[in-house]
Amino acid sequence: MARLFRGGSLGDSKRESSGNSSLRLSSSSSVAAAMSATDLLSPFGQMGVPLSDPELRETAYEIFVAACRTTGSKPLTYIPQSERTPPSAERSSSLSPSASSLQRSITSTAASKMKKALGLKSSSSSKKGSPGKDSSPSKPSKKPATVGELIRVQMRVSEQTDSRIRKGLLRIAAGQLGKRVESMVLPLELLQQFKASDFSDQQEYEAWQSRNLKVLEAGLLVHPLVPLNKSDNASQRLRQIIRGASEKPIETGRNSESMQVLRGAVMSLACRSPDRSASDFCHWADGFPLNLHLYQMLLETCFDASEDGSIIDEIDEVLELLKKTWVILGINQMLHNLCFTWVLFHHFVTTAQVDIDLLHAADNHMDEVAKDAKATKDSVYSKILSSTLSSILGWAEKRLLAYHDTFNASNIEYMQSIVSLGVSAAKILVEDISNEYRRKRREETDVARSRVDTYIRSSLRTAFAQRMEQADSSRRSSKNQSTPTPVLSILAKDIGELASKEKELFSPILKRWHPLAAGVAVATLHSCYGNELKQFIAGVMELTPDTVQVLKAADKLEKDLVHIAVEDSVDSDDGGKSLIREMPPYEAESAIANLVKVWIKTRVDRLKDWVDRNLQQENWNPGANRENCAPSATEVLRIINETLDAFFQLPIPMHAAMLPDLLIELDRSLQHYALKVKSGCATRSSFMPSLPTLTRCEVGSKLWKKKEKPQNLPKRRSQVGSRDSNSFGLPQLCVRMNSLHYIRTELENLEKKIKTCLRNVESAQADISNGLEISFELTLASCQEGIQQLCETTAYKVIFRDLNHVLWDALYIGETTSSRIDPFIKELDPILEMISNTVHDRVRNRVITALMKASFDGFLLVLLAGGPLRAFSRQDSQIIDEDFRSLKDIYLADGDGLPQELVEKASAQVKNVLPLFHADTESLIERYRRLITETYGASAKSRYPLPPTSGNWNPTEANTVLRVLCHRNDESATRFLKKTYNLPKKL
Repeated sequence: MARLFRGGSLGDSKRESSGNSSLRLSSSSSVAAAMSATDLLSPFGQMGVPLSDPELRETAYEIFVAACRTTGSKPLTYIPQSERTPPSAERSSSLSPSASSLQRSITSTAASKMKKALGLKSSSSSKKGSPGKDSSPSKPSKKPATVGELIRVQMRVSEQTDSRIRKGLLRIAAGQLGKRVESMVLPLELLQQFKASDFSDQQEYEAWQSRNLKVLEAGLLVHPLVPLNKSDNASQRLRQIIRGASEKPIETGRNSESMQVLRGAVMSLACRSPDRSASDFCHWADGFPLNLHLYQMLLETCFDASEDGSIIDEIDEVLELLKKTWVILGINQMLHNLCFTWVLFHHFVTTAQVDIDLLHAADNHMDEVAKDAKATKDSVYSKILSSTLSSILGWAEKRLLAYHDTFNASNIEYMQSIVSLGVSAAKILVEDISNEYRRKRREETDVARSRVDTYIRSSLRTAFAQRMEQADSSRRSSKNQSTPTPVLSILAKDIGELASKEKELFSPILKRWHPLAAGVAVATLHSCYGNELKQFIAGVMELTPDTVQVLKAADKLEKDLVHIAVEDSVDSDDGGKSLIREMPPYEAESAIANLVKVWIKTRVDRLKDWVDRNLQQENWNPGANRENCAPSATEVLRIINETLDAFFQLPIPMHAAMLPDLLIELDRSLQHYALKVKSGCATRSSFMPSLPTLTRCEVGSKLWKKKEKPQNLPKRRSQVGSRDSNSFGLPQLCVRMNSLHYIRTELENLEKKIKTCLRNVESAQADISNGLEISFELTLASCQEGIQQLCETTAYKVIFRDLNHVLWDALYIGETTSSRIDPFIKELDPILEMISNTVHDRVRNRVITALMKASFDGFLLVLLAGGPLRAFSRQDSQIIDEDFRSLKDIYLADGDGLPQELVEKASAQVKNVLPLFHADTESLIERYRRLITETYGASAKSRYPLPPTSGNWNPTEANTVLRVLCHRNDESATRFLKKTYNLPKKL
């Protein structure tokens, strides 16, 4: 539809030399009007009955004449056409006041109040006039003498038809003297007044009868004011009559049976009241949308039917008379305002969109609609309002969402009225109809600005796409040239011209609703071009002359667009910051930086893939190299070095600026390697045996499995020196620790290399690296954490899994003297030697320290939670002390092992617990009672609660003392435990 504006209507129309506000139709206006009408569907909805416009118009005229002649208290009279007198002569005494108004003479001396309200000038000073007025002194023509006659001419009703209508009304009045028109069903009454002989031929009569029956069908069956009851017999009878009349005209004589049946059905349906109260008011033309379609036909009389469709000067008198039909049609002031706004707008569209005055009038009258919308929440009105405004808004937005195609310098004056009309419709739809808007704070929503913002962005995007096609076509036509211009260079020039046109032609109009109209436009163009530029750069693998040319053109365009945006927003609240935020820069340097980022990502992704693939194949065996680390560790560092060399060889002027991006990705890649090295190796808690429930159970209890005597225990082979089939054996764990340590120590060399390379490429700024932080923090933290976790995992795996057979399964089981610590120490010694020979010097002490702590934990676990097969007397405490000294000595290694202060610190917990084994049973029981009382209070003396197991062994902790008593091999302990907790007397 935008082409219609640009082509045969808005685009080609010119104003008359006299300054007339309406535009003359072009030669193609009738085609444009027809196409515009199909573009603009009625918002009132379908009739559901095949009533044509002429039929609706004649029915509306009948209602109009009847309403005007019966509004007063005096009866109807009929004045033949030939006997009518001019309004200046004496009037018949039988005329009612309303009939007098119908016969009021036409004068055009006074200015129309309605035209003034609509912002229109009276035609008295222009060349236009009402139907029949002299358009030229040399061509006199008959003109209507009264307003009623004017309306008849406007509604294209013949004198013959008018005479018949008035004759029918006179007959009705004679038969129903004093009855008001709203108390009768006009089509029913007229059907009874005429026969075929009153018409020129049978065909005309049948068409007339069919129209009246269709009106009854529409008003009483299809669109009744009061909804029908499905079981209503009257509606069924009326349908049958109408169906039968389609095959054979019904007999309408006063005494005919068919007429009596018809009257009974019609009056039964018409006399139903919405509130079910008794009333003689007939509802047959006031149901939606029939009443609106009929009223639209009446309002069409406000437009000159003989000239160019402009508003007549007599509009005040016409509207005053049309108001008399409201009582029949169920129209009120709000519905009138809405319908009249629609008719003004509809008339503009269907008359080829050349009379801008109609557009102004519709826009001005929209103010009345807005007031009405705020004043009522009637659901029926709101539905019609929504449909009407949606139709107007839809038509307007088809033009405004691509206004570059719709308007140009020759028709730009139309744009302001169309924008105003569309914005007004949108504001009412959003502010007065939308439920969502009511839920929000109204000050948060500026409907006008939001809509115009949408129009600007949509239209500019459409215009950009068109320029893009043109630039592509221009590029194809220049393919034969030796150096064809890149498409984006051509496009940048075209977009600059488009921005200038927008600023000069459209933005001054749109600024009324959007203070940053030009800024939004250039921001949209900036975004559109930026999207194309991004796609271009994404396909560029290296910097070429074409790339440079495009980036220069883009840089110039961006400066021009930003200049317009800053200029437009200098007076805005934020000084244009919001607009500038919409325009992320795409200068050459940023484009190059993005290309470098792509390069970095490609290299880093390749490195991560390599890490994942090679670590799956790594066997972690020692001896692969001098450092006893995994080959993958040395290889990943070699790849990192190659990546750094390649980066500093890139032909870019911003190595220092891009280096942080590269370092972050390389740091993450090395961190990924470090995390993979320790993944799957479990943790210390994976190997710790679960603590048993505190009890003094018999041998064979379900909580303790019965153990064989120490001499019969099966001997497990030590895993020292053996090669596990998996990658988590002791040697493999040592290699994993070495690998992480190797990477950690090489990070310093990497940092030194980077600083050297940076100084070489930035020779003019040799000290630039001083302020640049170069570090691999993620990798360093992951290596340290990984080494710590591997140390603990190795230690607890050795103690609680590899040496389980000589510690947990054997130590102190049965006779304490015959199951001492020596077998455990014997198998631990080669493990310590293997660790010393395999693990790097800087990591060795950490592993052995972890091993020492694990062995001390295991020793305490045997003493305090070793189960019912372990029992100790006071005399055994000496043996336990000696065994623990032997365990410490293996880590001291006669001064060649761990520092003595480190060993003493780690053994503090064991040394604190061992004195409990020296104490006599009575003192232990007394200590236990005291600790229970201190913990639970004096009330606990009557019944000692069982203290929970914390695992934090301590001589001042009740659970620890109780466990010593449980393993004490004497009668006093047995009696106490039996009495206190009902434990068995014997172990």
